[in-house]
Amino acid sequence: MTAKALMLQGTGSDVGKSVLTAALCRIAKRRGLSVAPFKPQNMSNNAAACVGGGEIGRAQALQALAAGLEPHVDMNPVLLKPQSDTSAQVIVHGHAIDQMEAADYMAGRDRLMDAVMDSFQRLTSQHDLVIVEGAGSPAEINLRARDIANMGFARHAGVPVCLIGDIEKGGVIASLVGTKAVLDRGDAAMIRGFIVNKFRGDPSLFDDGITAIESRTGWPCFGVIPWLTATATLPAEDAVILDRKQTAAKDTLKIAAPMLSRMANFDDADPLKLEPGVSFQWVPPGQPIPRDSDVIILFGTKSTLGDLAFLRAQGWDHDILAHARTGGRVLGICGGYQMLGTQVWDPHGTDGLSGSAEGLGLLDVHTIMTTDKHITQTSGLCALTEQPVTGYEIHLGETIGPDTANPMVILNHHPEGARSTNGLIEGTYLHGIFANDMFRQAWLSRAGASAQMDLAYNHAVEHALDALAEDVEAALDVDALLAMAQNPGWCG
Repeated sequence: MTAKALMLQGTGSDVGKSVLTAALCRIAKRRGLSVAPFKPQNMSNNAAACVGGGEIGRAQALQALAAGLEPHVDMNPVLLKPQSDTSAQVIVHGHAIDQMEAADYMAGRDRLMDAVMDSFQRLTSQHDLVIVEGAGSPAEINLRARDIANMGFARHAGVPVCLIGDIEKGGVIASLVGTKAVLDRGDAAMIRGFIVNKFRGDPSLFDDGITAIESRTGWPCFGVIPWLTATATLPAEDAVILDRKQTAAKDTLKIAAPMLSRMANFDDADPLKLEPGVSFQWVPPGQPIPRDSDVIILFGTKSTLGDLAFLRAQGWDHDILAHARTGGRVLGICGGYQMLGTQVWDPHGTDGLSGSAEGLGLLDVHTIMTTDKHITQTSGLCALTEQPVTGYEIHLGETIGPDTANPMVILNHHPEGARSTNGLIEGTYLHGIFANDMFRQAWLSRAGASAQMDLAYNHAVEHALDALAEDVEAALDVDALLAMAQNPGWCG
């Protein structure tokens, strides 16, 4: 069996490629097709662990869920995890192979095309349909040479393309028409149609815009998609969205989370944000952590030493220590857990910067970075309540010290994480811990939440994927879009 394939590319970043790929995966699944998502190259510190080890972009894990599949490293064969403004860890088939400066990676990325094609061919041999997601935009023609993420892949694999434009950004006519204008003829010929995304209001008001785009590009429009409210329930993907600050009710539990510069796996916050009785606030750089916070959470980071320095540069260390001194709760997850200890050593620079730094000293533990990354899906029990928990670990380093004798969870019969003597400071390497309903609700109750909590998080995500599929199917000519799919190797 060889699957048919189609590719979604965008006029820019954040136009909705990931969400629409998930929607099409769920639509195809509901139609009885065996469908799989695929992203040749992704750049994100928001990652997911796969069964059997290895990591992929979190967006591809959500797309796998939409398709009814377990996440697999073939769904995202090349993942770049930024460690500084100019360097990244390079993950191939789920495992780190190098740390590279951006210029060096760009000069040699075409050497990874074989790895990309190996994964793509395995997926196409196992499914009826593969939905491919591009990265950034094909209009970045300065990056076209040696490209493996957009038209470089589409041309090499022979996969037709649908182009997505974001009307919310403004200038969607110019962005779609302009993309056609800057592409060479061979690349432009791969595009078989376009979609206008994130429309608010009456879509008939854009009929003349559709006509203008079609006449100037020769591409048909597959539909105008409205703003999709279901996305608010789905796990965060590649960027933290700062919600408008709202005044919290008096009995609301206030949770604040500083936005670290290399923050990773921040979708750990999503179940908390949906929980009734919780007011969750991201704290952007340059702003103090609110003094009336009940809980402060430090999420993961791709560079613990780098973000320790960043945290101190914002003055957040003073806010966190003052909060703890007055009896406030603090939780650290993964890199945030490492920061709460007394010391972090990274002698080989495996997590970004080499060297060492004092931690916040709120937990009596210390961390030594190792060269081996621990990546696994896992399960166990809450150490306090014995409630079941599942999640995943993606981290470098080993954390040891007296407070680990008072663990946060028990995973595979082994203690994991640490709690302070008074129980108010906690740390764990377990991502996805708040997706466990019983654990989350008991943890929030201990933190002081008083509202009735009945959120079934995983059910809510599944319901949101169904709603997403229904809304997209109502707005698109899905039959025409899926008919565009071709067997790989067809280049028109």
